[in-house]
Amino acid sequence: MIEAHSRAWWRATLALCLGSFLVFINLYAPQPLLPELRAAFGISTLVAGLVMSVATLSLAAALLVFGPLSDAIGRRGIMRLTLLLAGLLSLSLALAPNFETLLVLRAFQGFVLGGLPAVAIAWMGEEFERPALLSAVGLYIAGNTLGGIGGRVIGGAVAEVAGISASFLVVGTMTLIGVALFWRLLPASRAFTPRRFSIGAALSDLGGHLRNPLLLGAYLLGGLNFLIFINQYSYITFRLAEAPYALGARFLGMIFLTYLGGTLGSILSGRLAGSLSQPVCMMAGILILMAGTAVTLSASLPLIIAGLTINAFGFFLTHSVASSWVGKHAARARGSASALYLVFYYVGASLGGFWLEPFWQAGAWMGVTLGSWLVLVITFGIAAWLWRHERSIPV
Repeated sequence: MIEAHSRAWWRATLALCLGSFLVFINLYAPQPLLPELRAAFGISTLVAGLVMSVATLSLAAALLVFGPLSDAIGRRGIMRLTLLLAGLLSLSLALAPNFETLLVLRAFQGFVLGGLPAVAIAWMGEEFERPALLSAVGLYIAGNTLGGIGGRVIGGAVAEVAGISASFLVVGTMTLIGVALFWRLLPASRAFTPRRFSIGAALSDLGGHLRNPLLLGAYLLGGLNFLIFINQYSYITFRLAEAPYALGARFLGMIFLTYLGGTLGSILSGRLAGSLSQPVCMMAGILILMAGTAVTLSASLPLIIAGLTINAFGFFLTHSVASSWVGKHAARARGSASALYLVFYYVGASLGGFWLEPFWQAGAWMGVTLGSWLVLVITFGIAAWLWRHERSIPV
């Protein structure tokens, strides 16, 4: 077992953080480009948003494939191959002759991007001692956040200078260079023991999780919150690309630096959950998300940025606590229980545009705000139900 802060630990942790970063720069690099894609292909805001939706939906499907598959054939090879394919697909996106081809390539890319998130923590759980695992997971999640920020900032900055195709070329080239480092750094698996894959057992575990109301509540809460949070960012790019702001892709990409508020929310979630109950923390995070959304109604760009930062804090506070709630209340097969949470999470992201688009068409950003509050009232109710259940359990 790899010991904390040993040479092997640093190499493996750096490799997995790098892999996480590469996954999320590829997933989110197109988001600040949505206004330019809308103009370049003459499509609606809803159709432009499919660039993000098809990728997150296929990523969700991949989680259900690569997790069980890795139990049979190993995890290291899956991470290596899928990262390589993700980089090659980014280069292919630069050559897409039309929007339909672009969408097909993004669907394939989303699927292969699910390879590393589906198995990385399982790999750490097998190879690291427990203290080493806890330290590494925190850094790995930080890589997720930085990849999401980096992809949007890099994608937007390059597109404004050299165009949409150049943005995909740069991200693809960065990914292939990063993959070469990943292959070199990640140690071979030593503790992995292959086991026979049984689709019947896997389906039975998933069905059991879905029949558990405490888990299903957390799944719905996480998916609906992400449905709102991530798609608000898509529609804010359309709002800020128009007058009176008229921001280009570079500055739209920098809007995603507000995700740093989410980094702080994730860090504080553990401390808050230690002093308050988990459902109370979820309710607090949802209220903060609702308040931040209200702040974005301002016409002032600094206040809009402040509102997005508040949103990120509230969302990631709730997301972190909901994830740990799933681990706590899954009676068995915790790996598949956590994977199912991520499936709901990314399916929510994929469907958000279909929910918010009518509100955008009817009332622009005010409409998006109303549509967001309607869903957040539901997730607050779910968190309140979980709180009532927790209070009813005998101590």
